Amino acid sequence: MTGFAGWLMPLRYGSETAEHHAVRRAAGLFDLSHMGEIAVSGPGAGAALDYALTGLLSALAPGRARYTMMCAEDGGVLDDLVVYRPGDREFLVVANAANTATVHAELQRRAAGHDARVTDRTSEYALIAIQGPSAARILAPLTGADLSGLRYYAGCWDTVAGRRVWLARTGYTGEDGFEVFCRPGDAAHVWTALSSAGAPAGLVPAGLAARDTLRLEAGMPLYGNELGPDVTPHEAGLGRVVKFGKPGGFVGAAALAERAEAGPRRVLAGLVLTSRRVPRHGYAVLADGRECGTVTSGALSPTLGVPIAMAYLEPGVVHGPPKPRLAVDIRGRAEPAELAELPFYRRRP
Repeated sequence: MTGFAGWLMPLRYGSETAEHHAVRRAAGLFDLSHMGEIAVSGPGAGAALDYALTGLLSALAPGRARYTMMCAEDGGVLDDLVVYRPGDREFLVVANAANTATVHAELQRRAAGHDARVTDRTSEYALIAIQGPSAARILAPLTGADLSGLRYYAGCWDTVAGRRVWLARTGYTGEDGFEVFCRPGDAAHVWTALSSAGAPAGLVPAGLAARDTLRLEAGMPLYGNELGPDVTPHEAGLGRVVKFGKPGGFVGAAALAERAEAGPRRVLAGLVLTSRRVPRHGYAVLADGRECGTVTSGALSPTLGVPIAMAYLEPGVVHGPPKPRLAVDIRGRAEPAELAELPFYRRRP
């Protein structure tokens, strides 16, 4: 167990490598109850979120979800978010645990003048995720929801193991899977039911360590590593989440438009090392011996069997020519590296 943003979290239940492989090959069960849930409701909820966030949330159909970001006035990312629309006048904003208070306060401030109510409901939800190629097969007998008709980034109110839940086909592993939002008092019952149903198929509980290597292989950013107040969505390769031209604009629009026009000052890229040494957050990346960037996340990939990393690099290093010789400075030794396309791993259809 480890402390994280005021929560006591499972880093691993046994072998983090075995947990990682279980998610890739069968299924893993994650306790994500540390995530923040903030409700935005009322006739003006969609317009309030359009102004507060980079996406066009008012166009989100009921029952769907969208990945988006909250930016500061200067365009820096305050948090990356998933927004669900359970009802016509109701949205559920899911924030990273360390940023929940910031997101809640900013949403309240930015919703002023709109006919919308912002409520922190984190204490009203537990969140359990079942992820992996066998997730749907394990979950199906426990729910009344039509999983075959539930699209990626969609959700519905239904039951799991007899308990009312918001069930969404979302996740952070690069695999198919579902996130189950339930009442805290129902969490142990839902967890136990999923564990029992999934055990014959190879489901295991999985901790934060496996979640980190899974999301890294899938090229998914982590706030505090690839994202932060000194990074814009465009630098992170996520300019697609920024919707310019919204009526009334949005916070950070002018700065983001300027940065988009000027081009990125750094580019998020993938690296694969040819040695067995593992690059870590903060290590320098070298181009022909000259420092050209910084590793944001790195690990030995359990799926690929080689060290991988995401790093912010100078645009010329990534887009060349010429293509420099790349290396990562790992405790004083320059370990050779090669550029790799993100994501490192894509699941089979």
